[in-house]
Amino acid sequence: MEIRLATPNDGAVIAEIYRPFVEGTAISFETTPPDAAEMSHRISTGMATHPWLVAESEADIIGYAYAQPHRIRPAYQWSVDVSVYVTSGQRRSGVATTLYDVLLESLKSLGFRMAFAGIALPNDASIGFHRRLGFELVGTYPSVGYKLGEWRDVTWLSRKLGDTTMPPDPPIRLSVAIPEVEEIIARERW
Repeated sequence: MEIRLATPNDGAVIAEIYRPFVEGTAISFETTPPDAAEMSHRISTGMATHPWLVAESEADIIGYAYAQPHRIRPAYQWSVDVSVYVTSGQRRSGVATTLYDVLLESLKSLGFRMAFAGIALPNDASIGFHRRLGFELVGTYPSVGYKLGEWRDVTWLSRKLGDTTMPPDPPIRLSVAIPEVEEIIARERW
């Protein structure tokens, strides 16, 4: 398996990996799957500041992970929301863990301090996955979304990425730190 930074050219494959989560589950609160063009747009705009990663096996993309701003107000700039999706044949194979390991290390190197994951309930597998990676329960928004004929709760988990006791420098934009992130990706331990 190889991990690399995503490009807009990966949009079609990423859209196909994501589509079943939108169409048949409450895991994603989107109700219409984004097409290749929309996913390419998300990658190209997101990559200015936050990493999008893909995992490849034998030249096929088998999963992806990304970060995005937690909220838009300036005081939130050190916090990110993270997500990971893998193809159905790759679940519980270590792909998601590897993608998150690289993503979280990259975010830390960019100066982000907190990562958050919102999980639509019920989803014991995702909660367990995040807990194994050091995420801690923050709380649950009750009945925050309506999908597939039911009101859905969302549990939020967080993981500290860096020191939150000292005044921080602003995070480094990914667009100027690509060599540093590529160095993290290239480490043998991944």
